[in-house]
Amino acid sequence: MSPSIRSERKYLEILRILAESHEPQGAKRLSEKMAERGFVLSDRAVQYYLQYLDEAGFTEKVGNRGRILTEAGIAESESALVDERIGFIISRLEQLAFRSTFDPATGTGSIAYNLSIVREEDLDGVTAAFGEVAAAGYGFLNTYRIVDSDPRIPDGHVGIMTACSVTLDGVLQKMGIPARLEYAGRIAVDENGSAGFLDLIGYRGTSVDPLHLFISAGLTSIHRLVTTRAGVGLANVRAVPAPARDQVEEATALMGEWGFVFPAGGSIGEFNLPKHPYRLSVVAFSGMNMVGSAIEKGYVIRTEIGAGIITFERIADATGSR
Repeated sequence: MSPSIRSERKYLEILRILAESHEPQGAKRLSEKMAERGFVLSDRAVQYYLQYLDEAGFTEKVGNRGRILTEAGIAESESALVDERIGFIISRLEQLAFRSTFDPATGTGSIAYNLSIVREEDLDGVTAAFGEVAAAGYGFLNTYRIVDSDPRIPDGHVGIMTACSVTLDGVLQKMGIPARLEYAGRIAVDENGSAGFLDLIGYRGTSVDPLHLFISAGLTSIHRLVTTRAGVGLANVRAVPAPARDQVEEATALMGEWGFVFPAGGSIGEFNLPKHPYRLSVVAFSGMNMVGSAIEKGYVIRTEIGAGIITFERIADATGSR
């Protein structure tokens, strides 16, 4: 594969999806599968990538049924090492954390966001599910923004921006606290508000986004969590130096004044997490709890986690805005 293609991860993901499929795949289905892996692409964008792969000799059309890999494409997909993807998810999130500039003392600056794509006819139902999560206090930020003029949004669809919890990492880093995003996990909450992790997946050892995995595997009960206060949601865990406890508590308290939500107990050093003599675990609910609740209700949603950054004022109190 030419260097220009090998450097573009979307091409590699399309090749891998086709390699894992037992039948031809059309642009629409490829777009859906790419979204499951954290890449939001319209059908038209997928067609562009496929045309390039056709010209490179790695894919070919099978009538109107879609594309399959050629022998050259099979060989290329097998030679594309898995370690090209290991660490990619965390690297992208760390870049967003660095680029975010939110100042919890003033409520100004930019935050990282996730972008979800939904059908226009599903918007009311999806936003109702998002609103339930926000009202119950299990999102990362208690609001979201509706957009329909973004070039990433295909015809007949609407985008919804939700805050990404790596914003917290950015806040801590700007305060001089080295924060390291470690795990995504399923967190079980009982009627008394007590919480503990059921599963953890390390960001630095995975080639796919673990939050997508938990949701697509049906391992959450977010809707039950927001309606009965007992269920299984999603949270992220980062590590900070133990002496930074007071500063982290100050940061999360200030962020709470602007609508950011953290688990009971201040999110610091609690839960059933591995103990370390020199580091503290800091837990934040994931913005993907909104998405997961809507998916549990049967809505089809494609979400790119860590899709970009947006000024806080554009998303704060923006529920229903376009």
